[in-house]
Amino acid sequence: MTDADIPRILSECRTIALVGWSAKPDRPSHAVAAFLAARGYRVIPVNPGLEGQVAPWGEAVRGNLAQVGAVDMVDVFRRSEDVGQVVDDVLAMEPRPRVLWLQLGVWDAASADRARASGLEVVEDRCTKIEIQRLGLPPLA
Repeated sequence: MTDADIPRILSECRTIALVGWSAKPDRPSHAVAAFLAARGYRVIPVNPGLEGQVAPWGEAVRGNLAQVGAVDMVDVFRRSEDVGQVVDDVLAMEPRPRVLWLQLGVWDAASADRARASGLEVVEDRCTKIEIQRLGLPPLA
């Protein structure tokens, strides 16, 4: 993934399922989700332990990706060893998202390759918030 791909992805992907969202404000998943929501993205938090709660930006927390509906991107805040199951869940989604984004420190080459082979764009080991700030991308219109 190059710096030319990131702005395109972040401008085209307006609805994001954020897997591994935490209700704790000091957690990176919470801060990134709030940042994205404030920039105009629809961010759907996914966490089975928090299902039914409402995130600060007003979106209900879903228990799994099957409950999310149509999204452009799945942004993953899970351990690397959990990525295989997340990819299974993403590939079962209808319609299927276009992008799988694995946050900083999240790697699983085999699962990423499987997602790419199924037609998804995959971003690994990058943070959506950091990339938006680093590249100076404007909020969504």
